[in-house]
Amino acid sequence: MDNHPVLIPLISGGAAGTCTDLFFFPVDTLKTRLQAKGGFFANGGWSGMYRGVGSAITGSAPGASLFFLTYEAMNTTLYPMFSKYYTENTAHVFTHMAAASLGEIAACTVRVPTEVIKQRAQALHYSSSLAALRSVLSNATGEGVFRGLYRGYSTTIMREIPFTMIQFPLYEGLKRYRAHVTGREKVNAAEGAVCGSIAGGVAAACTTPLDVIKTRMMLGSAREPVLQLVTTIAREEGLGGFFKGVAPRTMWISLGGAVFLGVYEAVKDLAAATLS
Repeated sequence: MDNHPVLIPLISGGAAGTCTDLFFFPVDTLKTRLQAKGGFFANGGWSGMYRGVGSAITGSAPGASLFFLTYEAMNTTLYPMFSKYYTENTAHVFTHMAAASLGEIAACTVRVPTEVIKQRAQALHYSSSLAALRSVLSNATGEGVFRGLYRGYSTTIMREIPFTMIQFPLYEGLKRYRAHVTGREKVNAAEGAVCGSIAGGVAAACTTPLDVIKTRMMLGSAREPVLQLVTTIAREEGLGGFFKGVAPRTMWISLGGAVFLGVYEAVKDLAAATLS
């Protein structure tokens, strides 16, 4: 990271995001259709499980690259500040929480528009990602292009920041623990993948209600205040409505965390060795 603080996270983050979204897209489609109003079969069932993949792949590399570029930079910047006031372990936790949160805010500037298009195609609101994009750009919904592309931005941030504040301190803590018990300076890519899988699964299960709210916001035919949407789900579907799709979401993100963070660690090591 010292010699190429920008290039390495851009390369490794882009590779990690693309691989993860491509491999696990059908599980994401399953989760989206389970969470959408009306349920799984009303939103396409088992047909077109890769519908919307074009939008996801388009946003994967730049979104993940932005995340890791910000995350790595903020880790370097923030740890010396936190370490002045807290013990080493506490400083690490606060550093990773803050760095990952800032990384998600940066990544969502790319991720949210592509996810809006992707989810509308997944739920069969449109025949393809391109058709969904054309509808937004033509202002067919009457909400404006910018508001249409960034519908659900606030709820995505509400979901991603708690998620990443759980995932990355746990991920980094598991890596430090594994390195300590094996007497090594750092874990290898396979061990990083296992740590990423555990951290991702725990964070996914805990934040499923926020994901349901975000999905309903993105798929809704009209804008609805978050509090009103939460009240509607609770009244019509009960507490279980907030945990629709929890199994595929947890499975997808647990397996995806293994691929995402395993590929990131492997490509980062490879890029560092190649560019040194």
